[in-house]
Amino acid sequence: MVKRDKARWEKFFSLKRHRRRAGAALPEIDGQYEALKSTLIEAGEARQTRGSSDDLQSHLDALRSEFSGQPELVFEHAKLIVLMRRDFKADEAFAAFRRMWEAEAEFLLEHLNLRWVVAATDSFADHDPDRANRAMALSVSMMVNTMKTYESERYITDVSAPPVNEEKVAHLQEYLVPIFSGLSMLTVGTDDTLRNLRWRIDRQAKDSALGRIVQHVFLRLQDEDTAFARMRRLHHRGRTAWW
Repeated sequence: MVKRDKARWEKFFSLKRHRRRAGAALPEIDGQYEALKSTLIEAGEARQTRGSSDDLQSHLDALRSEFSGQPELVFEHAKLIVLMRRDFKADEAFAAFRRMWEAEAEFLLEHLNLRWVVAATDSFADHDPDRANRAMALSVSMMVNTMKTYESERYITDVSAPPVNEEKVAHLQEYLVPIFSGLSMLTVGTDDTLRNLRWRIDRQAKDSALGRIVQHVFLRLQDEDTAFARMRRLHHRGRTAWW
């Protein structure tokens, strides 16, 4: 049974929720983007965080270490996400967050890893007042979390580097192989499904910054060790290439 999200009134009366945002303050970063972009964080060896401390300052200190060697702006971006997740002046934090993306989208996409790009789109999905923006942002989480799910399954079932069965690749060229509910396997090597998806993503990317983020994530996934990249290596029909 899926555990429901708490109602706003329940969250308001949660002592743990209040404790997790004790001492919070919105960063004053408007008008300081250039300075924050040109200042690098010096916090020793960078180490990715896992989970979060209930103590806000301890969590932010750990995050700052994660961004060691990177521009201060990306840490301030992460800080705004933390404040929104802890529901500290979420509307104001989101307004500052959206202004940052409107002004510095290309810089952020260049410097953020996929973990933090997805965290950003989760924030748009949670807080953007525009329904279309929320839906587009949610598509990034759907894409990446689907990838994380099947990659996790590959890890726990010890199939991290399965050999390609060339006979099955050839079979898919000749026959429809059902999956379930009317869906069928890709025609590996020639299929146009992912190319058509790419074209739809490209059209969205022309219309909005969020569309640009969807495009960025999709293209990043083509170069990592994902099913997209593995299908890419087997693809040989140029006119249906999607990368």
